[in-house]
Amino acid sequence: MSHGPGLSKPAVEVAAPGWLTASIMLATVMQVLDTTIANVALPHMAASLGASQEEITWVLTSYIVASAIATPLTGWLTDRIGRRTVFLGAIVGFTVASLLCGIATSLEEMVLFRVLQGICGAMVVPLAQTVLLDINPRERIGQAMAIYGAGIMVGPIIGPTLGGWLTESFNWRYVFLINLPLGIIALAGILVFLPQSATKERRFDVFGFAMLALAVGSLQLLLDRGQAAGWFSSLEIWLYLGLAISGMWVFVVHCWTARNPFVSLAMFRDRNFSMGLVFIFIIGMTLFSGLALLPPLLQNLLGYPVVQTGLVMAPRGVGTMISMILVGRLVARFDARLLVCIGILVTAWSLWLMSGFDVQMDSRPIILSGVVQGFGLGFVFVPLSTLTFATIAPQFRGDATSFFSLVRNVGSGVGISIVTSVLSRMMTVNHEELASRLTAAAPQVRLQMPQLLTASPTVAARVDGLVTQQAAMIAYIDNFLLMLLLTLAALPIVLLLRKPKAAGGAAHAGPAAVAD
Repeated sequence: MSHGPGLSKPAVEVAAPGWLTASIMLATVMQVLDTTIANVALPHMAASLGASQEEITWVLTSYIVASAIATPLTGWLTDRIGRRTVFLGAIVGFTVASLLCGIATSLEEMVLFRVLQGICGAMVVPLAQTVLLDINPRERIGQAMAIYGAGIMVGPIIGPTLGGWLTESFNWRYVFLINLPLGIIALAGILVFLPQSATKERRFDVFGFAMLALAVGSLQLLLDRGQAAGWFSSLEIWLYLGLAISGMWVFVVHCWTARNPFVSLAMFRDRNFSMGLVFIFIIGMTLFSGLALLPPLLQNLLGYPVVQTGLVMAPRGVGTMISMILVGRLVARFDARLLVCIGILVTAWSLWLMSGFDVQMDSRPIILSGVVQGFGLGFVFVPLSTLTFATIAPQFRGDATSFFSLVRNVGSGVGISIVTSVLSRMMTVNHEELASRLTAAAPQVRLQMPQLLTASPTVAARVDGLVTQQAAMIAYIDNFLLMLLLTLAALPIVLLLRKPKAAGGAAHAGPAAVAD
């Protein structure tokens, strides 16, 4: 097939790359949606399944932990039984698991089916990235990563909106059942258009995988359970921390010394790939932390209903889509590192805008900051993905995309845990600070609020409510400023990324290289 004048050949020739890309991205959006779409339906699930509020959170935890553990398996399975077989199996498994979740009658069934859904869904995103890298000529890698990034970044934004609408208009079960038509369409497209890849003998390193699974699973449990368990005042959290550190240490030592390790550490010698992992970890913290903070701010503090919350957050996705369209074309013409810097600065600007939120504002500051942030993150994600995989050796691509997804997800877990803890802590601190200023001796009380001196319970309760509201808003602002600092901290990493050489300029660049 022709790829246009002047374009190099892709690593894998397909008959209809457009249709295949559409099918891949449908599967990707379906999987990414499920990381957030179920959140708003949890109270309804709890009532229907007879679970407590603490127990129902395992619907989310089971999916996250299973997905984290299964993600690194993708590269090995692809080498062993072929990319097409793994992709089809993952979509079938995810779709069937979604159906089972939609008809579950108990919490135990729901958690079991969510584990299956997490295992199958974990393979969809890295496989989608691998296929897009392989079926596009290197001059179009930037555009391919723009399409991929749109699915990855827009999915979590529209998830709560869609989940809230389905739950309120129909039933919480439709949060899962909506995956059936999407999965069938994606399955048909991949079945028709994706050719089978070559397989190779690759021994399964049971011990290496077990240690990595122990480390990743323990870390995810630590992050997910930390706030509820009281963090490091709890023996449970110390146990998770010890298992995570021990598992990762043994895994690295084993991969360094074993003859056929689960993952070859040689791929981490690629500087762009290693620095890209550090970068995507920070971006994962920033992107998903903001998404985790806004719904409770809008609903609990400003009184927005669920559907309106989703509508106010939706323009963030518009900003992302606009930037994806632009950067997909710019990344082949300009230094990708410059585009990443622009994206970081725009994202930091959006967080600065968010630090100006107040309890009396309308929706305009939320929409404006959301559009700006979506635009900035799009400018970061696409050139970063291009740079990360520009020089990685083709034989490492399957494992590399798996670790890229894994590190992004771990970063999001760390970020959400940090902002949740900071929010809880600062709400208490701010409340005490504000309340300490409302004493009988304070001039502002005597002159501006003399009614407080009457000690009326009604007046005191109203004032305490206002203090709590202001303390919460200040805590959110503290978090936005913290995310701003984290975002700017990523800037120096750009200096460690190398600009890929032009076509043919690097012997090892392979099909993933991009033109300057």
